[in-house]
Formats: sequence, structure tokens, C-alpha cells
Amino acid sequence: MRIRVVHETIYTYEQPARGLVQVMRLTPRDHDGQYVRTWRIDTSIDGRLTAREDGFGNIVHWFTPDAPADALTIRVTGAVDTEDTHGVIRGTVERLPDEFYLRDTDLCTTTPELQIFAERVATDGDGTPLAVLHRLRAAVPQAVAYEPGPAVNGVPSGKAFAAGKGICQDLTHVFIAAARHLGIPARYVAGYRARDDGEADVEAPHGWAEALVPNLGWVAFDACYENAPSDGYIRVATGLDYLGAAPIRGSRTGGGTETLDVKLRVEQGRDATQS
Repeated sequence: MRIRVVHETIYTYEQPARGLVQVMRLTPRDHDGQYVRTWRIDTSIDGRLTAREDGFGNIVHWFTPDAPADALTIRVTGAVDTEDTHGVIRGTVERLPDEFYLRDTDLCTTTPELQIFAERVATDGDGTPLAVLHRLRAAVPQAVAYEPGPAVNGVPSGKAFAAGKGICQDLTHVFIAAARHLGIPARYVAGYRARDDGEADVEAPHGWAEALVPNLGWVAFDACYENAPSDGYIRVATGLDYLGAAPIRGSRTGGGTETLDVKLRVEQGRDATQS
């Protein structure tokens, strides 16, 4: 499948913002089942855009404007050819040992209630890691109802579990925290997901999880839609949690109140011949 993305992030400031820095994890890499055909980042104002790689192997762009700005639009356009690998992830850039992904973070830490939930899922059938993870993927949305909405700075997994509802990143954090409690390395994935109904307009970028399965490698799990990410997904960045893989994070001096608007189209095209 060929997936085309047009993603605009529009910032407006009450007053010109100084010292503006935007850190963008918006560029996917090739791996088995994902082939980047075209991809570019454009900004509405002049400035310096530099690329580097972070510790997770993500492509990261830093943007600094040449002058104070009262508005900024970051526009991403691209096309990616995808194949369904049934959630198995191979050919990725891996910079960190597997054990690193057992670390708790402020957004992915367990409470006693979440620990009990994870242990109950683990003992409710086949105890092999892959079977446990499939049950966990099905159990999380039963415990935490998915409510579509834009990404925010993040709700800790224990708080989302107690609330019984959350956006995609909240369900993903609960899945990750539970998997780590069971001794399974897990990480957050940020990217794009094409809608099942074929409509191109999407509310926000998507987030899901990957967990490490012995003798199989990293496998993707989407607790929000209760499936294995397929050829309708574009994998962009990974981290211990949402903050480590967030599409855009920034800082500034002054500017007053900030207004944010996101426009996103993820369009499915015809199957493309690989070359």
C-alpha cells in the first residue's frame, strides 16, 4: 500500500516569541515492510533546520527561526510504501540494549491496581510472552475505554487506569507499564494510521506499542484499535513513552498565550510496486 501524509502543525502566539526551538521527530525510516518514497519538512518562516539522530535511532530535526515570530506552521508531506508484516518489526535501527526498555518513566509506571491487572492477564491462559501480550492488548481497552482526542503532555499510566478512560497514548502507556511489570521490554511508537473507512482526514498522529518477544523480536500492538499494526500504519519514532517519541516538542521565551491547530490527512493509495 502507498500512504500519503500531509501534516500541518500551526502555532500562533499572542506576541512575537523569542528563542523559539522546535524539536521534531517527524521523519520515518526504512525498515522491513516500510519504504519511504518521498518525505520533507517545510516551515512557514525562515530559520535553520538541522537533522541528527537521537539515542533511540530516531531522525530528529531541530528548527530555530532567524527572528522572533508571532506564528509558525510546520508542514510535513510524504509518501511511504508499506507491507503487512503482521506486527513483526525487523530491519530497524536499534541503538539501545533490550533491557533498557524495562525502565519505568513518569508516564509508564505501575500502581498496585495496575500490577494486579497485569498479573491477572498473565495467568489467565497460555503463559508464553506472545500469548500474554495478545491478551494484554485485548484487556487494556476493556479496562480503559478509548476516547479519541488530541495528544497532550501525557497522563501517567496509573492515573489513566484508575480513570478507566483515555486517548490512544494513555492506553498505550497502560499496555507498556503492564508489560514491563511482567518483565517484557516494551516501548512507545509514534506515527500515522490510515482510517479504516478510507477517509483521509485524521484528528491527530497515532501512538501504539512494541514489545520484545523471544525468538521473534519486536512486535507491534495497538490497544486502541485492538489489532496488530498493519500496512495502514507508518512507524515514525520510538521512545520509553510518548514524551520520548512526540512528533514536536519545543521551547520559547515570551510570546504570551500559544494557540495550536493540527491538520492531518493520511490517504491510502493503490498498492505500489517496490523498486
